[in-house]
Amino acid sequence: MTKEELVKGMNEDLAGEFQAIIMYVTYAATVTGPHRPTLKPFFSGEIAEELSHAQFLAEKISSYGGTPTMTPRPVPGAADAKQMLENVLAAERQAIRDYKLRAEQATECGDKGLATHLETIVEDETTHFEETEKILRGW
Repeated sequence: MTKEELVKGMNEDLAGEFQAIIMYVTYAATVTGPHRPTLKPFFSGEIAEELSHAQFLAEKISSYGGTPTMTPRPVPGAADAKQMLENVLAAERQAIRDYKLRAEQATECGDKGLATHLETIVEDETTHFEETEKILRGW
């Protein structure tokens, strides 16, 4: 694992954070139906944390000599609130998988501080995943 490969992976993670920010902003604005009073604040409440993750990644990529991506992963549309939650669940699942791998890669590169921070992000994403999963369980 080289620092260049780690930067490439962190840029993929950054694209995922941009995707999440766009999803949460859009879903909060467009969710309709009887679940809107609950889901609008749920979606809106995640934006700041995802933005924080994106800012951290962009700074770290830059400190490694890379250029942070400005392109999000594709943002899935959703026909209804349940599909929005399913899309969020899929994105969080991928983020958990990606950040676990990235933490291992950071350790391999000798950057324990980065690895530790990425493990904290895994914890954040796991909480998002579990909360979304609980909402969907009652659907």
